[in-house]
Amino acid sequence: MKIVETAIPGPLVIEPRVFGDARGFFMETWNAAAFAEAGLDLTFVQDNHSRSQKGVLRGMHFQNPGPQGKLVRVTRGAVFDVAVDLRRSSPHFGQWVGVELSADNRRMFWVPEGFAHGFLTLEDDTDFLYKCTAPYVPQSEHSLAWNDPEVGIVWPATGIDPIISDKDASGLALADVPVFA
Repeated sequence: MKIVETAIPGPLVIEPRVFGDARGFFMETWNAAAFAEAGLDLTFVQDNHSRSQKGVLRGMHFQNPGPQGKLVRVTRGAVFDVAVDLRRSSPHFGQWVGVELSADNRRMFWVPEGFAHGFLTLEDDTDFLYKCTAPYVPQSEHSLAWNDPEVGIVWPATGIDPIISDKDASGLALADVPVFA
C-alpha cells in the first residue's frame, strides 16, 4: 500500500495495492501488521456502513470525550471526505483537508482522533464504510457546523443543496465546540 500525507499532519490517504484481471479485482483493506509497519498501529472496535443518495452531507462529527480514529472508504459511488483539526495545541487548529474517495479510485482515508469528520456524497447509492478505534457513545458526540465560515470548507458543487439531518443542521461553530487539548 502507498501512504500519502495530507496538508495537515495526521490524516492520511491510503492507496491499497489492487490486483485486477478479467474476473475483477482483489485488494487488502486491512492488515494489522502492514498498517503497523507503516506507523499505524491501530485497534478497531467497531465497523459502520452507510448508504446515501447524491448530495447527502453527513458531518462534521466527533466524540469528546472518547474520540474515535476512523479508517474510511467507499465501496460504491463517491464522496468528498473531510477532516477538520480540533486539536487546540496544533498549529493547524481549525484547518481542514478533503479528499475524494470512490469505488473507482479505491482510496482509503485515515482520520485520527482529535478531528471532526464528514462527507458529501457525489453519486446516488453511495456506500461508505468505516472502521472506528473507539465505540460510538451518543452522549459524547458533537457536530461542528459543516458550513462554519471560520473553518471555510469548500464543498464541491453537486447541483443541489446539501441534504442534511436536523442534528447536522444544528452543528456548532468552531468557537463553541468542545475541542481537544
